[in-house]
Amino acid sequence: MTSEPARLPPAGLDGLDPSWSRLVTVDSLDNGRTFHVLDNGVADPALTLLCVHGNPSWSYLWRHVVAAAPADVRVVAVDHLDMGFSERTGEFRRLATRIDDLAALTDAMGIAGPVVTVAHDWGGPISLGWVARNRDLVKGVVLLNTAVHQPEGSPAPRVIRAVRTRGVLGRATVDTTAFIRGAFEMSDPKPTQEVRAGFLAPYGSAERRKAIGQFVEDIPLDPSHPSATALDAVADSLTELADTPTLLIWGANDKVFSDLYLHDLEDRLPHADVHRHPKAGHFVSEDVDAAGTIMDWVGSLDAPPADELQIDHLDSLADSLAEPSIAELAAVMEMGESFDSIDFGPLADRIEQTARGLLATGVAPGDRVALMVPPSIDLVVALYACWRMRAVAVLVDSGLGPKGMSAAMRSAAPDHLIGIPKALAAARALGWPGRPISTVPLSKVQQRVLGSSVDLPSIRSELATPLPEPTIDDPAAVVFTSGSTGPSKGVLYTHGRIDAQKRAIMELFDITSDDRLVAAFAPFALYGPAMGITSVVPDMDVTAPATLTAVALADAAVAADATMVFASPSALTNVLRTKDELSASHRLAFADVRLVMSAGAPVRPSLLHEVGELFPNAKVHTPYGMTEALPVASIERHDVAAATGGDGVCVGQPLAGVEVRIRPLDADPGDIVDTPGVIGEVVVRAAHARNGYDRLWHTTHKASQPAGWHATGDVGHLDPEGRLWIGGRLGHVIDAPSGPVTPVAPEQQLEDLPGVTMAAVVGVGPTGVQQLVAVLQVDDADKAPRLASIERIDAARAAVDHDLVAVFEVPKLPVDQRHNAKIDRAAVAAWAAAALSGGKVGSL
Repeated sequence: MTSEPARLPPAGLDGLDPSWSRLVTVDSLDNGRTFHVLDNGVADPALTLLCVHGNPSWSYLWRHVVAAAPADVRVVAVDHLDMGFSERTGEFRRLATRIDDLAALTDAMGIAGPVVTVAHDWGGPISLGWVARNRDLVKGVVLLNTAVHQPEGSPAPRVIRAVRTRGVLGRATVDTTAFIRGAFEMSDPKPTQEVRAGFLAPYGSAERRKAIGQFVEDIPLDPSHPSATALDAVADSLTELADTPTLLIWGANDKVFSDLYLHDLEDRLPHADVHRHPKAGHFVSEDVDAAGTIMDWVGSLDAPPADELQIDHLDSLADSLAEPSIAELAAVMEMGESFDSIDFGPLADRIEQTARGLLATGVAPGDRVALMVPPSIDLVVALYACWRMRAVAVLVDSGLGPKGMSAAMRSAAPDHLIGIPKALAAARALGWPGRPISTVPLSKVQQRVLGSSVDLPSIRSELATPLPEPTIDDPAAVVFTSGSTGPSKGVLYTHGRIDAQKRAIMELFDITSDDRLVAAFAPFALYGPAMGITSVVPDMDVTAPATLTAVALADAAVAADATMVFASPSALTNVLRTKDELSASHRLAFADVRLVMSAGAPVRPSLLHEVGELFPNAKVHTPYGMTEALPVASIERHDVAAATGGDGVCVGQPLAGVEVRIRPLDADPGDIVDTPGVIGEVVVRAAHARNGYDRLWHTTHKASQPAGWHATGDVGHLDPEGRLWIGGRLGHVIDAPSGPVTPVAPEQQLEDLPGVTMAAVVGVGPTGVQQLVAVLQVDDADKAPRLASIERIDAARAAVDHDLVAVFEVPKLPVDQRHNAKIDRAAVAAWAAAALSGGKVGSL
């Protein structure tokens, strides 16, 4: 390798301002070495970001960070010697030398604290080596797709092993640009030709690419490697960063630095904030707005603590389950082909024995345990046993389907997976993480096929092993959203917040041990044991609530002698459709129900009225909330009918202890008001709201403005009486010429038309002049999508308060799997736009 002087990049590289480039000579290195750096040149900065690239890139990787920096933040992005446009030294510079190089450069540039290091790939260990020497300057650490250690028992990345094969290294990394172009192919979306040209700009010849191969060669694959000692020292130094704010930004589709290395860093830096991007690749900062995340995170370092509502009480789970007064009360009932039931006394014993067994077989407090078990006694035992021994339950909705469930499982990365054999088979086939534990004993053949040698009945222990009680701040669950309003996200809850949620529900509906619950929504049924009440899920497909029949619901009500029923609007719609099949004893059971709750999507008043007739002695409530905060508000059907003057559906007064504000549509994130009539995003604060989103720091940050609040993504307003009205989702607001139109109100007006079972109102056209289109799901489901008849168009236009440019009829609208009630209005809008632009009116 021959030497070559440093030089400035050519003009015209996409996104690179030539004024940022400078050459810095460091006299203390090898009698003088010259680096190329990007430097925005801020004098007397409040903060300096020291950006260190990896392989195969250069400081061009950080151009978005330089561009996004506030006026008082200096950004210095380094080209390593022999990389980018820095000097070609003609020498093989290993990890320890590169740490020395960076230290010498920052000394020569006079970089003073506070400093936040930002590093990618091999830049991670190099920057962390610098951090270990300059702890007094360091305010924070940001790492993107990097590693400091090869986790025990795992091979090096396949890409690296392949490239390190004899005869391949030079051809792939030096003789050609294959290694650089291969990194492009991991990206999603793929980089433009202009961006590719920017990354390739310094590497136009084999001589200029030699360090790319040397970086790959310098990766220690065994303890005898020349850089193994230096890398081990870097890894060991992370124990000193416990008080140093750290952010991990990860592209999970990286074929080199996979999630394996993310989890290794999480273990070493348990305090780190994490944002994982499931589709992003090696150059994660090219695939997503990493610069925006970095700037928001840096800005949060000096922010005051969030003004959160404090939780000062946690009911003892063990004491609640073992309460003597309910020992002989049925806790959980199973409907279906074979009825089963368990009382609270035996249930409490089984939970305790299972919790001890899990501990004895290697499940540790804090471990994540995915539960792939349908609603049943086994599910209750598994969940509560996890909570008793302080494991974190991961709950993934089977309605997400194999693809969605796989994404959720990879995101949550459970340590263990408790499942029925069918679920364990799916986990094996789809490569889900987690040590498999069966809910039932397995034969030797099944154990080999499913990879599971442990089952819950066999591990139950009657030993008096003490179980530590969970604390308020112990993590309890990662609960995945339905995915109906965007990608499914894992919502984090602590024991304190789950307990607060349970108490909020009990207080709202005056729930006592005299109540019995039939829940056609499995997650809600799981609260039953903690509340000390009987709970049962009807015989139904829980992934398709709209298939619930009146007879199935009534059979469950008879079995439990139910006083409460919970079901989604779509489930209740089908119950009403099949009510003629009810027997006299069924109707008597419904007459004994005191409370019916329906949630998951806006419930039209006419549906509530019909439900009230089927349950003649019940109050019919529609609690408003979401996975992140439930309940927020609630309203009884008679109050819904009496509520007038609002836009959308009235969901009632906020609960005691719940605060609701509105962020106007054109306001800054932190500006929230409680002024009646102002339309905007609904923002809530409650002690039982979520802690955050799992491995989604930036999503949590954006949804927590002001700090301590939760931005729901729903659009609505408060009325003069303080009641909350919901108009739809923020992303579904129609930007019409007359002003913003929320879809729920016109949809509910259309759903009262004869023959219409569901309606979607969407906007079509450019922003500011969008026109309203109605798409109606009608009774005659055997017909293909089509323009509505003249009579139905006239009826629709007469029913709503806005002009409709078109009305379509479809056999089925796209809805979420969890509730079968939340319409995918984005898909409907795209379909309607295509149909109105001359395309075929195809299936939706």
